[in-house]
Amino acid sequence: MFVAALIFGLTYLVVACGRLPFGRLDRTGAALIGASLMVASGTLSLDEAYRAIDFDTITLLLGMMIIVGNLRLSGFFGLATEMIARRAAQPALLLGGIVAVAGLLSAFLVNDTVCLMMTPLVIELARRLGRRPLPYLLGVAMASNIGSVATITGNPQNMIIASLSHIPYRDFAAALAPVAALGLCLALAFIVLGHRAEFRRGARLPAPALKLRWNRPLLVVSLVAAAAAIAGFFWGIAPPKVAIVVGALLLLHPIKPMRVYREIDWSLLLLFVGLFIVLAGAEKALLTPALRQAVEGAGLGQPPILTLVAAALSNLVSNVPAVLALAPFIGDLAEPQRAWLVLAMASTLAGNFTLLGSIANLIVVERARREGIEIGFGAYFRIGAPLTLATLALGAWWLA
Repeated sequence: MFVAALIFGLTYLVVACGRLPFGRLDRTGAALIGASLMVASGTLSLDEAYRAIDFDTITLLLGMMIIVGNLRLSGFFGLATEMIARRAAQPALLLGGIVAVAGLLSAFLVNDTVCLMMTPLVIELARRLGRRPLPYLLGVAMASNIGSVATITGNPQNMIIASLSHIPYRDFAAALAPVAALGLCLALAFIVLGHRAEFRRGARLPAPALKLRWNRPLLVVSLVAAAAAIAGFFWGIAPPKVAIVVGALLLLHPIKPMRVYREIDWSLLLLFVGLFIVLAGAEKALLTPALRQAVEGAGLGQPPILTLVAAALSNLVSNVPAVLALAPFIGDLAEPQRAWLVLAMASTLAGNFTLLGSIANLIVVERARREGIEIGFGAYFRIGAPLTLATLALGAWWLA
């Protein structure tokens, strides 16, 4: 038991910090080492480790990465950004368009990838229009987190929750899409209020002149494939099956498959594999009946309490590890389906609290830094913290 607890604790410490202060070990490496040690220590057998991996989540995430990779290579994200710019006569309308598009795309195409694709385009657009990029980049990060609440395919933690809870895609969206829609409105309001000088009345935007390239045949095929996948999700076909079949068929396009493979975040897939095994070992060794009863008695079944616990843990160790850590307790609660939805809502919306709250935020910060734009902790926190509290309160109220 002590060995399993030590492996679990050290793995989560590195996952929370991002990397060790010495050497080059990152989150993915820590998860794989932790998984290996769970087997080496005898906590799990090799067969138990294999069974611990949730291949539904891995398959769904892989399929969505292939679909999004094709959309990026086709030039879709650049065209979406141009569409926003051409219809925005004022800075507030430009921000509203960015928030709406980032939120909508994140609901279906995984928020991390949306941030990766949109950040450099938004920076280029802001500079061409003579605007400060900061508030628009905050719009990308915060809207992608909020929008991804809406569906199973919005982010990795939702995929894990859907696989463990077996909540249908339509039911998940019906419960959480309203929270996402209202949350996006709050994000727009908070950013505008926090940057009044940027969005003062009377400011007009010049006509944009973006230099875009796109592959028309690939764009058409990718859009049809994405639409077919979303239709399949709502039709009730298993999301992993839909995503991987559609993603695999896209490889038939004459574009070189190697270009698509480069779009796949293999390290994220490996991180998930490692964490599944580490959590299985910890659950087997540490999750006693007494601990289950203690957690249930602490009121975890109440939406406000679960919201606070999930949000706090997500900011300590990141949202995916937080979901995996809380998952073993959810099935014991009186209303497990509602608890799963609360967990999805809280772990995702908590990502807006600080710069370090989600991978999506870090992607925006790193891409902006490469372009010479610094997004400071305080500049993010003064908007992200109150926005997070407001959206968490909204979500807890809605699901209660």
